[in-house]
Amino acid sequence: MRYTKTPLAVSLLALVWLPVSAMAQDPAEAGRALLQQACASCHAIGKTGESPRTGAPPLRGLSRSYDLDQFPRRLQAGLVSGHPDMPEFKFNEADAHAAGVYLRSIQE
Repeated sequence: MRYTKTPLAVSLLALVWLPVSAMAQDPAEAGRALLQQACASCHAIGKTGESPRTGAPPLRGLSRSYDLDQFPRRLQAGLVSGHPDMPEFKFNEADAHAAGVYLRSIQE
């Protein structure tokens, strides 16, 4: 009878462990994924490469214009650009933090 409970216990442990490991994703990887989805159609989001949209600055130069310590707060408050084609972006706290970590990792 002891052996029949073991597979069930292992299965339950796996169900508990898997979501925790998914939440423990590297913030820089999560930030890159967010920026890929939200920004990459116009801006270069890597350490190299050109922006797909002419005139859209690569995000690796963002620290020249913005204080990256404050940037996650701006993302949470709602980032608005003066450029008419750029939509407003508003991130939750975790996503703003992850984006900030990734942005720091690519700055020139």
